[in-house]
Amino acid sequence: MPVIAPMPAARPARISNQRDGAEEEAAEGTSVDHLTETYRAHYRSLLGLAALLLDDTASCEDVVQEAFIRVHSARKRVRDPEKTLAYLRQTVVNLSRSALRRRILGLKLLSKPMPDMASAEEGAYDQLERDSLITAMKGLQRRQREVLVLRYFADMTEAQVAETLGISLGSVKAYGSRGIAALRVAMEAPA
Repeated sequence: MPVIAPMPAARPARISNQRDGAEEEAAEGTSVDHLTETYRAHYRSLLGLAALLLDDTASCEDVVQEAFIRVHSARKRVRDPEKTLAYLRQTVVNLSRSALRRRILGLKLLSKPMPDMASAEEGAYDQLERDSLITAMKGLQRRQREVLVLRYFADMTEAQVAETLGISLGSVKAYGSRGIAALRVAMEAPA
C-alpha cells in the first residue's frame, strides 16, 4: 500500500503569540495530518480517475502516488483545506497526460524492426551472382551494356533509352535483345 508521508510526531507545546496563531489559521488546511486524512479517504477514487486516463494499474498507482508527493511538497501553497482534493485531482490528470505523452514519444522513437535478413550463405551466393553478372556485363559490346544498364538498372523505358543514347527505338530493342542473349550464355557457362 503506498505511503505518502510518515505520521507526524507529537510536538512539544509552544507558547503561542498573536503572530503564530495567524500562521496556524492560514496553514490549517495544508497540514500533513489533513493531507494524510485526504489520502486515506480519496486514494481509491483518485486511482479510479487515473485508471480512466491510463491503461495499466502500475502506471495508475505511480501517478496517484506522485500526485500525493507533489501536493505534499507544495502544501504550503494550498490555503483552503477544501481545495486539497481538487489540487490532487488536477495533479493526477496532469501526471496522466505526461505519462501518455512519454509513451507516445517512446513509441515514435522506437526503431523500426529490421526486415528479415538473408543468411550469410545467401549473401555469399548473391555476391557471387553479382560478381559473375558484372564480369559478364564487361564482356558485352559497349552499346549492349549501355542499353541494358539504362533499361534495367536505371529503370528507363525503351523510348527514354533511345533518347538518352541518341539512337532509334529499333536499335534499343535490338541491342537489348542481343545483350540479354549474350548475358544468358555467359552466366550459364561454367566458371
